[in-house]
Amino acid sequence: MDTEAATVLVVDDSVTKRYLLVNWLTRAGYQVVEAETGGQALAMVGELPIDLVVLDVRLPDMNGLDVCEKIKSDPRHAALPVIHVSAHAVDVADRAQGLTRGADAYLAEPIEPEELVATAQAVLRYYRARQRAELLVRRLSLLADTTLAVNSASTLLQLLEAAAAGAARIYGSPALVAAESGDGECLAAVTTGPGSEPWVRPWKVQEPDIAVGSSVREEPCDRWAVLDWPEEKVAVASARLRADRPPLYVVVPASGPLPGVPVLGQLAQAVAAAVEAQRSYDEEHRIAITLQRSLLPRHIPEIAGLDLAVRYEPASAQTEIGGDFYELAMIGGQLLVAIGDVAGHSLHAATVMAEVRHAVRAYAVEGHQPGAVLERVDELLRTLLPGELATICLLLLDPETGRIRMASAGHLPPLLVTDGGVDYLERRAPLLGVRAGRPDDLEFTLPPGATLVLYTDGLVERRDADIDEGMRALATCATTVEPDLDRFCDRLLVELAAPEIHDDIAVVAVRRH
Repeated sequence: MDTEAATVLVVDDSVTKRYLLVNWLTRAGYQVVEAETGGQALAMVGELPIDLVVLDVRLPDMNGLDVCEKIKSDPRHAALPVIHVSAHAVDVADRAQGLTRGADAYLAEPIEPEELVATAQAVLRYYRARQRAELLVRRLSLLADTTLAVNSASTLLQLLEAAAAGAARIYGSPALVAAESGDGECLAAVTTGPGSEPWVRPWKVQEPDIAVGSSVREEPCDRWAVLDWPEEKVAVASARLRADRPPLYVVVPASGPLPGVPVLGQLAQAVAAAVEAQRSYDEEHRIAITLQRSLLPRHIPEIAGLDLAVRYEPASAQTEIGGDFYELAMIGGQLLVAIGDVAGHSLHAATVMAEVRHAVRAYAVEGHQPGAVLERVDELLRTLLPGELATICLLLLDPETGRIRMASAGHLPPLLVTDGGVDYLERRAPLLGVRAGRPDDLEFTLPPGATLVLYTDGLVERRDADIDEGMRALATCATTVEPDLDRFCDRLLVELAAPEIHDDIAVVAVRRH
């Protein structure tokens, strides 16, 4: 028993008896404080870190049994051991009453020094064991909360912050959690204690090769000087789940023996597993986004005499593209402009969209006019992807003359904005994927200064209104075209798109100088 770490409160109104009790306990190695009354004792228990109370049964202000009950009824001190001593209440009924009302031991005077010290050691052993058990239960409960928090984080930074905050709560101390991101950046989340806001900063850990698994060790604070630690040493838990992954570290102050080694190791493993899942998700997300972005044009061509602008907003928060698509490419001295919509706004719709878009480009490169391109794409869709439907508006524009040849397959009509007003260029035709006759191409000239707006139905269609209302709203909104076409497209989205996007939106604007 580590008696130096235990503080004993001796409560007795007899100066002589109190002197003896204090003397015996002090010689046994305990830190001893004194009180003469029950009121003083209760105040000291509430203010000082008391580990044991030696309490006389008869006190001038209240009964010692009542004092014991008050101590035990407070949840903060329910486990605090109390030893009753008495020179008067010494029969069996008195001792039974004292033990029944909360005392952990009852000594009848005269008391031998060895008996007092042995009894103190016995009740303190139980008290310390109960303290350790309660501390472990509390830490395991906080560990479960922290594990839930780190697995609920949506980004690596949030994950590390949750882990540092959880470690600080578990150990009631400053904490540091260090890990490497999927991009190879070493980061450390630190907090000065429970309740303090954690922050993340770059932090390079100079660490020798660590085997797969977890370990807890004690180290000097110098290696982890990102925080002002309250002690000279820290406990460092490292966890590594795969040999090809960098380890993760959880650092807290080392108090005496390594603090809560099993809990600290479990915390490191739980956070490492969450970091690994987040890192894998980030890698897969980057791959998916790269593939998705490859399905749309990588850049807008720069063409003398024309201004071009596009906007694309997918309906799904999980993807960057959907079933809508657009195309802007120079082919044989002419600008190929296309906009279309495959039924749905899922990844499947995106894959169908990619096939349609690439087919349009391929047939256009072969030199076919817009109507012939759509006939071939329609045949391709019905042959290879039966059951799939798509709309498209396709045109070839000569930048020098402004001559346009346009074909449509069930798509919403482009909007032509000129000095004289706005007009929809109607060209009704069946969707792609439907076997039916198609009209001839529409030919017209884009006047200098005029703007042609192509769009998908997500821009003008709302669940609570007819699409004709959306078309009228677009015509009104496009009456004025900003000198900067990008700002014009931004305004269309702001003024026309629904607050919550339920469908993909694509907008292409072409203006002739």
